Amino acid sequence: MQAVPEGLPEDTVPPPSAIWHPFTQHALAGPAIFVDRAEGASLYARDGRRIIDAISSWWVNPHGHGHPRIAAAIAEQAARLDQIIFAGFTHEPAERLAEKLLAITPDAFEFVFFSDSGSTAVEVAVKMAVGYWHNLGARRSRIIALEDAYHGDTFGAMSVGHRSVFSAAYGPMLFAVDHLPFPSSGAEQRTLDALEALLRDRGEEIAAFIFEPLVLGAGGMRMYPAWVLAAMAELCRRHGVLLIADEVMTGFGRTGTLFACAQAGVVPDLLCLSKGLTGGVLPMGATLATRAIYRGFYAPDRAKMFFHSSSFTGNPIACAAALASLEIWDAEPVMERIAAIAAFHERRLSALRPHPRLADVRQTGTIAAMEIRVPEGGYLSALAPRLYDFYLENGVLLRPLGNVVYVLPPYCITATDLERIYDVIERSLDLVED
Repeated sequence: MQAVPEGLPEDTVPPPSAIWHPFTQHALAGPAIFVDRAEGASLYARDGRRIIDAISSWWVNPHGHGHPRIAAAIAEQAARLDQIIFAGFTHEPAERLAEKLLAITPDAFEFVFFSDSGSTAVEVAVKMAVGYWHNLGARRSRIIALEDAYHGDTFGAMSVGHRSVFSAAYGPMLFAVDHLPFPSSGAEQRTLDALEALLRDRGEEIAAFIFEPLVLGAGGMRMYPAWVLAAMAELCRRHGVLLIADEVMTGFGRTGTLFACAQAGVVPDLLCLSKGLTGGVLPMGATLATRAIYRGFYAPDRAKMFFHSSSFTGNPIACAAALASLEIWDAEPVMERIAAIAAFHERRLSALRPHPRLADVRQTGTIAAMEIRVPEGGYLSALAPRLYDFYLENGVLLRPLGNVVYVLPPYCITATDLERIYDVIERSLDLVED
């Protein structure tokens, strides 16, 4: 007989669906919104509403929903080859995608390992970094990460993320990580000093430093300057510590350049990609590695192979979608759209910055964030669900990170929709006083 949690009401209302949704407290949430179709930056709900997708459906959709080029590529590939085992086999979409990814990233990258999400891309990178040192006979297995970092929800990714409500229940199962203080504005040197001391005292134990370049996503859209990233990378290089760039969210133009690391002149040893990789249409991850990392596993000894896979590694349909998404960058003025969104953010944020209810206003490229001044902030702030409901009632999908409201739209969004988003946000600030 299954145990029933104490305090469960005797009579519960049957849920409208059997689906257990992610990051959802079903005891508090209302019914999920049915979406029948989507186009561009618009979601069309079954109840007739048009909802502006102001967060690119959890940051995955760069070009907008229903892009015909991606849809056609998926249909064509599905009719030819849908899925094959990727150990000992390969196919054209995967080979072409690997070549394309290596062509748009620094020359130091020579190999691509496919997976199926951002979290698995991070898992792969961490395992590669630790496995690399193991195969070389070096006892370097510790990882450095940033305070407030979030790298995914699988156990390795949770471990390298900041200990928070996200991972509290699983603390005893997570491996130890050295977390640096976040390089807040005016306190950047504190972070660099902490890193330098850690490397001086324990550098020979550290395998890698993993970081979200310039912007920490789920940690509250916290932002730090490129020069700090460059300085942290240089310190790690002096001590032979590998660099893992988690560009799952920041990659593919979100920060104003194709990849955020470019703004700091940093070329990591391992690069994690996902989200926008397939145009936000199909799940896929990729971990790019240098030749040195690859050589760490290249040996006549089968025990030194890289022991990692998932059933859908290198899925041909996902590869075809990713290729089509990358082709859009060549066929359409994507960088001009990114620049226009960044300029729009700057204009509206400048007007909002003096608002008495805003503790901080920040922007990097197409990512804008407004931190609302409340007595109790953080991810579980009671303000978040009130704001979320208010935005949806006004036809805008915004999902605050606690008391941090952020805008991260698809690049196809119109100026009219952006004005609507900011107008609704400005009106929502009245909720804080209420």
